[in-house]
Amino acid sequence: MADRDPIADLRRIAFLLERANEGTFRVRAFRSAASALAGVAREELVARAAAGTLTELTGVGEVTARCVAESLAGEEPVYLRRLTATADVDLDEATAALRSALKGDCHTHSDWSDGGSPIEEMALAAVELGHEYFVLTDHSPRLTVARGLSPAKLRRQLDRVAALNGSLPPGFRVLTGIEVDILEDGSLDQEPDLLARLDVVVASVHSGLRDDRARMTRRMLRAIENPHVDILGHCTGRKVPAAKSGLTGDGDRGHRAGRTRPPSEFDAAEVFAACTAYDKAVEINSRPDRLDPPKRLLRQALEAGCRFAIDSDAHAPGQLDWLRYGCERAARCGVEPDRVVNTWPAEKLREWAAGHG
Repeated sequence: MADRDPIADLRRIAFLLERANEGTFRVRAFRSAASALAGVAREELVARAAAGTLTELTGVGEVTARCVAESLAGEEPVYLRRLTATADVDLDEATAALRSALKGDCHTHSDWSDGGSPIEEMALAAVELGHEYFVLTDHSPRLTVARGLSPAKLRRQLDRVAALNGSLPPGFRVLTGIEVDILEDGSLDQEPDLLARLDVVVASVHSGLRDDRARMTRRMLRAIENPHVDILGHCTGRKVPAAKSGLTGDGDRGHRAGRTRPPSEFDAAEVFAACTAYDKAVEINSRPDRLDPPKRLLRQALEAGCRFAIDSDAHAPGQLDWLRYGCERAARCGVEPDRVVNTWPAEKLREWAAGHG
């Protein structure tokens, strides 16, 4: 009988559910059970499994108890086996080449803002995916619905990341960052001295998305010209049904399944020309409810000479593996790996971003 780790099996199930964009309640059931059992001795788990009393432990339900019992018996849980059998989708050659070239992710969230998991869990999931880094980009203060970080809270997060990097596996690090709101006048929603301390800054429009074309263009241009900005996030702000990408459900707080939103209007030629002139990257957002920019704009940005960042915009560990969707879109539009900033090692990415200041 092979030894299995029931806690690792529960977390793997949660990861695969997140990657499949399944309901938050289902993911939470497995993550909560894993957390509840982490402090219980294996001997007690074995005894409870034999006695059928695992469900008496807080946070453990019938389904998760069954998975734990199967794991303790040395068997791959049936739930996990079914997920694994349907989880992997073969990538075409160009997509696979681009995905394998990515060394990190420049747009991620944690439970410091509207993400569902601690920074540590996000980091360890990124390590398992073979990443060398990810940029932590929690929201800025104006986005209160996403519990954006005040300057004081961002400073505390910077201290936390510095401490955490000393305990992560060798060869991996969390880079500091923010997804800063582009305000109505094109200014940025965070103190300039704090933005200057960060490794990478993603700037996104989250409000006034129905601004007229001229006003939206001015907002975006002013942000792109700002020396603290490195990446223009989800440039149209659109939302598409998750089912369009073959996924359903809600992967994290604040992202409702089926919600749609038309793309913002702006002068793409001007905006992409500015990104090229200031050497800023255009994000290819991999979220299945965004897939932003649309392919026509992605091709236009490519023709304009833009750099790109293929990002997951992950709000949970399993969503870090959504990069495949962005890679697929990029490959179909002819984006080569050397145009993508997160194919670079961490130090080159940091040097490029620091050069904007």
